[in-house]
Amino acid sequence: MLRVGLTGGLGSGKSTAAQRFAELGAVVFSADEIGRELMQPSEAVYAAIVKRFGQSVVSRDGTDGSPRGSLDRGALARIAFGGAEKDAGRLEELNAIVHPAVIARQAELIEEVAAHDADAVAIVESALIFETKYGETKFAGEGGWRRRFDRLIFVKASEELKIARFVARAAGGKTPSEEARRTLEAEARRRIARQSETERNAVNCDYILTNDGSVEQLQAQVDALWPVLKNAAMQQPS
Repeated sequence: MLRVGLTGGLGSGKSTAAQRFAELGAVVFSADEIGRELMQPSEAVYAAIVKRFGQSVVSRDGTDGSPRGSLDRGALARIAFGGAEKDAGRLEELNAIVHPAVIARQAELIEEVAAHDADAVAIVESALIFETKYGETKFAGEGGWRRRFDRLIFVKASEELKIARFVARAAGGKTPSEEARRTLEAEARRRIARQSETERNAVNCDYILTNDGSVEQLQAQVDALWPVLKNAAMQQPS
């Protein structure tokens, strides 16, 4: 089986590439989706986050779009990434709770795939393959990603396009006001700046997909890469 990490910055199109790989037959796992599952009230990660950050990150009335009692992801993001809260900028504290659990769950899921299909291509879509320094002992520390994956794919796009895609997604298909657009663009630039490690590590990836054109052009690159990955999976020692 081949373990593949699929990464790229905000708005690069890695989710679109992941969807195409899934259509072609890859088993795809989203780090974001795994993280959301582990943040549900019944999970240990939820309890650890509430213990560390307090009841202010728990939804009280569901007005944030989340069920009452679940994590208020907006409040949590403002604290972790920076905002008006007095304790803003605590991203590393959040990562230290979430990343080990997400990485461990990824490993479990990949092992389950391997047990059923020795020739499978298992892809983990994640924006933070290089940045995270947390995880199980065998995956922790500098270069832990080398032990997690057999191949790495990087999806790149121009900064201008990444910002435009972020704004469009955040606006939900509506045309934002000029003030809202500027606010969203500033947020996009802040997030892109925090992903500088991902951009620097593009040179360590085995394959580069360029997403400066249409969806069809990106899908064509995925289609061309797919048989290469399948062949590599069949060559992997069992």
